[in-house]
Amino acid sequence: MARRDQATILHADLDAFYASVEQLIEPNLRGKPVAVGGGVVLAASYEAKAFGVLAGMPGWRARQLCPGLTFAGGHFRDYQRLGDQVIDVLRDFTPLVERISIDEAFLDVTGSVHLFGAPTRIASEIRRRVRVELGLPVSVGVATTKHLAKVASQVAKPDGIVLVEAGTEREFLHPLPVELLWGVGPVTRAQLAATGIRTIGELASTSPSTLQRLLGQAVGAKLGSLAANEDPRRIETSRRVRSVGAQSALGRRVATEQTLRGALGFLAERVAARLRTNGRAGRTITVRVRFTGLRSVTRSVTLPWPISTTITLTDLSVGLATAALVDHPAEREITLLAVSVSNLVAEPALQLELPLGLGDERHRPGTPAGSARWALDRAMDTVRARFGRDALGYATVVFREGGGVPDEFRELAEAGPDIGCGSPGFG
Repeated sequence: MARRDQATILHADLDAFYASVEQLIEPNLRGKPVAVGGGVVLAASYEAKAFGVLAGMPGWRARQLCPGLTFAGGHFRDYQRLGDQVIDVLRDFTPLVERISIDEAFLDVTGSVHLFGAPTRIASEIRRRVRVELGLPVSVGVATTKHLAKVASQVAKPDGIVLVEAGTEREFLHPLPVELLWGVGPVTRAQLAATGIRTIGELASTSPSTLQRLLGQAVGAKLGSLAANEDPRRIETSRRVRSVGAQSALGRRVATEQTLRGALGFLAERVAARLRTNGRAGRTITVRVRFTGLRSVTRSVTLPWPISTTITLTDLSVGLATAALVDHPAEREITLLAVSVSNLVAEPALQLELPLGLGDERHRPGTPAGSARWALDRAMDTVRARFGRDALGYATVVFREGGGVPDEFRELAEAGPDIGCGSPGFG
């Protein structure tokens, strides 16, 4: 992408979205510390964050930090409704809107300035309309690239606007902490801090070979480019989904067969259901297993045929996770499991096959076993569409150990603009 000479990329990010919706619905909660969830904090208001309450924190710890904390129930339909209405507001200013989650989106307003004024004026009007029409606060970053606009919106929080003019990008970026870069989580931040890299400027001045040796070739190269504000991505109004996935944080669990089948069955059901809803199937199944100490391994298999059935995906996922554990016999406990399906295609019509006695007949869609699984999933989909997700389910999923995060919240956290991918924030 040619370098822009104007800051016309906006990133709009609703502030403490889930908690803000709860405060909107319950006016008596406004101005008070609020957390969404119960056993675990799913989201926190800024009043609660001031006490150190963070998403993912156990509920008992949040109450210790903030004795006046109120836990609110999840109004999931309202989250989706209000998130969609905010996107409608954004599209009143430009058709070039790229939604990346339920509560944030990018806009390219290059072609809109002659209608609505300068990008900062558009940002101000977006904030005004979202506040007046929907009652929600939103922060907006304005910059020359998507990456920089997202960083700017984080700096703008809560409820503000930050403009990064063309030519001032590095001056803006370099003093900021590295965790504001897209993709820098606690583990990467700790790795960088251990070598004395705490600011984006320090990261930008580190040689590419050093970063790649420290973080791996792909991550090191990516973060080095972002620190230098090299971001060629354009606004994508409709993204081609390459994979569908979900993950679940387990705390610390002994890796028993029951734990694997329960957790992976739950994840497989979510992934397979989203595939079927969108008329897709996939050939490559990938499982990630995280051990204590944040060490992770992945295993994958590519099939000759695409699948979208829950039991088949569960069987394959359990097999991959078991293989990973066999390869690491010293690891006794796991803390996270993730499942994804890629190599996606439009789901083909079921083609029945002759029973040839092959070893993989359970996994082949057209065999008697495979077609029975296909029919069962679609019967369950029909019942759930009419009576709700809780009306029917597989026993290993219904009676799995430790639910934690409500299913509705997982759906919102995992769903993207199309099919979506597993979110690292809610496992």
